[in-house]
Amino acid sequence: MPQAIFEPMNYVNLNSKDGIGTIEFFTEQSNSLPGEILSQLAKTVEDAGKDPSIKVIILKSGGDRTFCAGASFDELIAIEDTHTGKEFFMGFANVINAMRKIPQLIIGRVQGKAVGGGIGLASATDYCFATKYAAIKLSELAVGIGPFVVGPAVQRKVGVSAMSQMAINATEFHDAEWARQKGLYAQVFDDVETMDQAVDELAKKLATSNPEAMANLKQIFWEGTEDWDLLLAERAQISGNLVTSDFTKTFIKNFKK
Repeated sequence: MPQAIFEPMNYVNLNSKDGIGTIEFFTEQSNSLPGEILSQLAKTVEDAGKDPSIKVIILKSGGDRTFCAGASFDELIAIEDTHTGKEFFMGFANVINAMRKIPQLIIGRVQGKAVGGGIGLASATDYCFATKYAAIKLSELAVGIGPFVVGPAVQRKVGVSAMSQMAINATEFHDAEWARQKGLYAQVFDDVETMDQAVDELAKKLATSNPEAMANLKQIFWEGTEDWDLLLAERAQISGNLVTSDFTKTFIKNFKK
């Protein structure tokens, strides 16, 4: 059953059936993520991880055009001090840490573009499907900050070279096939229907697999990330400092106009 609905058009839901837990988030602004939704998303992931009836998790977003546009610009522009800035970026840190810590494998379903923090979410899944429309862009530097919080997850998935290319050329989209070649996406499909068939097929297989074996595999997959509670908090502080700069505030104001 749905766990939380904040507004008629902004929500995080968890539904469970036949051992498959599906977490879906949605916001009206291209699935960009304000702090409230980030907090609920982290809690929903944690709750799913504690449910023994859930053997595998699917992470998806609502709508058909954008998987996730990253941080909410409305919330970014309202930040006036570094403490508030750090707290906001801790929202992404908490979601990523929740995803890596739970014992279940997480399947990502990316139906459209992923920008900034959206790439971080896709990178924190354990196996990610996408459509050919799922282009990616690490836009943070262009905004005046940088992909500091999501960077470790992205780098772990695609490597330093690909991550640095995206971070430096922050205004360019890379297509879904490029993302597949770099290891972010396992498979890319021509349409959502075909992708969903593949998502369901893999989820059903994993739902009948040995939970203990999958949990042990996940621990091995995520070896070397044990310091991320501290690391991502340090990265959130860097972003929190930068988001209050005149450069960043001016850029966001001009962008919104």
